Amino acid sequence: MSKYILAQLNIAKPAYPLDSPELREFVDNLDLINSLAERSDGFIWRLQTEAGNATEIDAFGPDFIVNMSTWRDVDSLQKFVYKTIHAQFIKRRHEWFSKIDSHMVLWWIPDGIEPTVEEARCKLDKISRSGSSIDAFDFSNIFNPPSCTVPPK
Repeated sequence: MSKYILAQLNIAKPAYPLDSPELREFVDNLDLINSLAERSDGFIWRLQTEAGNATEIDAFGPDFIVNMSTWRDVDSLQKFVYKTIHAQFIKRRHEWFSKIDSHMVLWWIPDGIEPTVEEARCKLDKISRSGSSIDAFDFSNIFNPPSCTVPPK
């Protein structure tokens, strides 16, 4: 029986260039936060370049940075996001990033699959246009994984 894992995407629009003094504290802590995520219970995979982060990936245009990862379940991701030092960075996001309407989406994928940036863009568009559903949701409207099994790979 195949199972599902959770994929997540969040994007941000930096209010300043990544090499600016205003973003230094954020940028200087990327490796720490990424390492913490990778050591967190339930973490599976994250999008990154050979440099170890995803800030250079131009997936949503040159004005945006992207974060995409997979997790065992919603609870694992929520614990990392809200119960670790990561939460302190979320509280300060207004210092570093411009407000954007649609910036985060969650969705279920078959275990063993890595989501693509194109898939993530479609999921973000879907939640932005239609709101939460089993196909694209957020922490305020969580959907359980599909109850049927997925076809074998």
